Amino acid sequence: MPNPTLEKLYEGVEIARKHNVDLLLAVGGGSVCDYAKAVSVSVHCDEDPWEKYYLKFEEPTCQIIPVGCVLTMVGTGSEMNAGAVITNHETKMKIGHVFADENIMPKFSILNPKYTLTLPHYQMVSGIYDIFNHICEQYFSGEDDNTSDYISEGLMKSLIHSSRIANKNDQDYEARSNIMWTATWALNTLIAKGKSTDWMVHMLGQAVGAYTDATHGMTLAAVSLPYYKYIMSYGLDKFKRFAVNVWDVDASGKSDEQVALEGLGAMESWMKELGLVMNITELGANPDMIEGIANSTIVLDGGYKVLEHDEIVRILRESL
Repeated sequence: MPNPTLEKLYEGVEIARKHNVDLLLAVGGGSVCDYAKAVSVSVHCDEDPWEKYYLKFEEPTCQIIPVGCVLTMVGTGSEMNAGAVITNHETKMKIGHVFADENIMPKFSILNPKYTLTLPHYQMVSGIYDIFNHICEQYFSGEDDNTSDYISEGLMKSLIHSSRIANKNDQDYEARSNIMWTATWALNTLIAKGKSTDWMVHMLGQAVGAYTDATHGMTLAAVSLPYYKYIMSYGLDKFKRFAVNVWDVDASGKSDEQVALEGLGAMESWMKELGLVMNITELGANPDMIEGIANSTIVLDGGYKVLEHDEIVRILRESL
């Protein structure tokens, strides 16, 4: 299922205990891989997994069942990290826990682009934006001259190039294989080295997802531009660099702000070219939900601006 739920986690744990499983095989996309990892740390745990892993963010102290992955959709990079996102419909919370224990990472992952070629176009482009935003979340943090940022820029340029090919012909093997490989590098911790990392687009998008159950990549697309336009002035040098190095914006005779805005404009045009959802209204959100979504948004401090509640509300309203 997309956006695996706490109820589904409890169900999987019960089945795994009943059959004394010794391997969990995740065949699907990020939701399936995340779910398998969540089950893997919960089967032999006597405590409630939601309380232990998603509210207290504790690490497992019990036996971990090994996980293997076979990807049929790419985007999350869950095949090469220790993260697992679970949705609690009762509390309207969608929370990800990136475990510190490397034993929770999949023992193997099979990445064959041919397995992704029957994916609906909507899901393909959703995954593409998930990949792009994973890179952005790490890129838009810190102010030092960091090698990770150069790698990130290369990954973004590769993804933009391949996405345009795949958007016109989703059976193009080379484009789909490059997208698959970029997805893994986008969130296997490599480009997070030396970075504080932001992740507020994900916090906003996951809160929207908890209320709407919308496709993850589309929730990110719907809130990204309002968020980045709001924080741009706090990290202006990096947004200018993003415009020049990723989108080939000519900075001649322009202010830093003009260059940065032109970069975000180029990003918006590319998003629309792919057919991404650009507002949360299309995903099922409405003005009456805004306060609740804001209350469900976890505030992180790794980016250029630590958001206050009223700022989150403002960004969400501009996302409608």
